[in-house]
Amino acid sequence: MAEHFRQRLPNSMSVTLAMSAEPQFTGPQFTETQLMGPAADSTSELSSPPALDPLTSVPANAPAHAPSSLSEAAPALERQRLPPLVDSHCHIVFRNFDDDLDAVCDRWRQAGVRALVHACVEPAEIPAIRALADRFPELRYAVGVHPLDTGHWLSDTPSVLREAALADDRVVAIGELGLDLFRQSNLEEQLQMLRPQLDLASELDLPVIIHCRDAAEPMLVELRSRAAAGRCPTGVMHCWGGTPAEMEAFLELGMFISFSGTVTFPKAEDTHQCARQVPADRYLVETDCPFLAPVPRRGKRNEPAYVLSVAERVAALRGESLEQVARTSTANAQRLFRLPGDLV
Repeated sequence: MAEHFRQRLPNSMSVTLAMSAEPQFTGPQFTETQLMGPAADSTSELSSPPALDPLTSVPANAPAHAPSSLSEAAPALERQRLPPLVDSHCHIVFRNFDDDLDAVCDRWRQAGVRALVHACVEPAEIPAIRALADRFPELRYAVGVHPLDTGHWLSDTPSVLREAALADDRVVAIGELGLDLFRQSNLEEQLQMLRPQLDLASELDLPVIIHCRDAAEPMLVELRSRAAAGRCPTGVMHCWGGTPAEMEAFLELGMFISFSGTVTFPKAEDTHQCARQVPADRYLVETDCPFLAPVPRRGKRNEPAYVLSVAERVAALRGESLEQVARTSTANAQRLFRLPGDLV
């Protein structure tokens, strides 16, 4: 994520990136007014932009909405019979988890979250994310560079990512990579960073985690050209906010669709329709925490336990039970990321 779009790494993680000369992952604080996520009229990452950027929505000192009891995260009887959940996209490496990460972990475990997939936005994050995987055995992670982080793309970055992916079998994807034309218009520069990462995913037979914002058309052009040549990796369109037609186009290319807290926003009509229409074997649930906390916690720091709220809303939209959505989305995540059976 770009400099305006990043939290600092935890002070407790005094790590260095031995594989690269890149500086450590740093960034500014966020303002309180950026916390709420997109405007009520829009949550689309692929169509009309929101009045507030949902991706810059959590200050480092944002109040966490810790449940006062376990029943707020998941009713006790429901938790007992609920299949395990997977938060398929999170960023708990960010500094606003510094003070209470153990408590955050307790809450995600109590809510039934059995596995997390941690996204990576630039190479300097990798040692700290690896340290989190050492600390929390249920965590798997990706390596990659976010489309707004072109300033962190160096000549040796592809080899850095390749080495990191090969060095740890807990790396289950490349990303988050993609295109973002909401904040920047440097399409060619972003494509020059996207293409080597897609190549790497194909080489290593790993799925990709795709960030696509106001960029469905160029992303589809790129993926379709690769599909025609037999070298388009599978992957997931994370934090989905596009139209049903766009969703169908990405599904045709073998992509999964991942729903975040935006699916709980009352006026996110396109996202709601996509949740109804997506095939049962092609969707995931995620938090994208610390961003985009679901209703009723919107405006608070998001955290992995709240993927339960996302699953509840998807279940309501699909006319299915929470148990069915949990079972289905977990099986899909396990298949896409090749998560070990004993993890979920």
